[in-house]
Amino acid sequence: MDTATPAVTVALHDGTSVVASSGQVDARRHGELLLPAVDRVLAEAGVKLDAVTGVVVGVGPGPYTGLRVGLVTAATFGSALAVPVHGICTLDGLAYAAGQDGGVEGPFAVATDARRKEVYWARYEDARTRMGEPAVDRPADIARALAGLPVVGAGAALYPEAFPDARGPEHVAAGALASLAAERLAAGQELLEPQPLYLRRPDAQVPKNYKVVTPK
Repeated sequence: MDTATPAVTVALHDGTSVVASSGQVDARRHGELLLPAVDRVLAEAGVKLDAVTGVVVGVGPGPYTGLRVGLVTAATFGSALAVPVHGICTLDGLAYAAGQDGGVEGPFAVATDARRKEVYWARYEDARTRMGEPAVDRPADIARALAGLPVVGAGAALYPEAFPDARGPEHVAAGALASLAAERLAAGQELLEPQPLYLRRPDAQVPKNYKVVTPK
């Protein structure tokens, strides 16, 4: 599952292929849409939740409010079912999907909307190989560094002046995350801890000169 972007996306994977999947794009309703999506996917696959043997969740980068919905839900399922919970970078899932779709070959970048006129982004050697860590920047500040590269994701579509060669998909799909995770696990690679990759502080902040007032 992934809620790091406006897409609320869930998939069930059997270790070989995606069995069922669901995706809805709504940046304001992650909490409302995620559990019904889980129910839909399980019903489509004809299995119950106790058949799940592991959980994979996108860790971002993404805005605080949406991202935490998926992470908390994944942790809850992992605890209730006593199964492992694995994290995977959301940008890696987008890169993998772009490679599977045949939309990119060779070096490219992925960019998602970080709001505040910024994007979360990373460069890739290919669909499976990220170069460096994800970052958050204004499109104009990285346009020169990414000049000549295709850029996958909604961040590219939002800022065509900085990323003229925008490619799809715009949003991550849980099926791609699951397939990438299954591939890495089968190869004996370790996945990430299911901890949020925020890259910056949340919008809500405690005032700097806040004073606690208690009755005497």
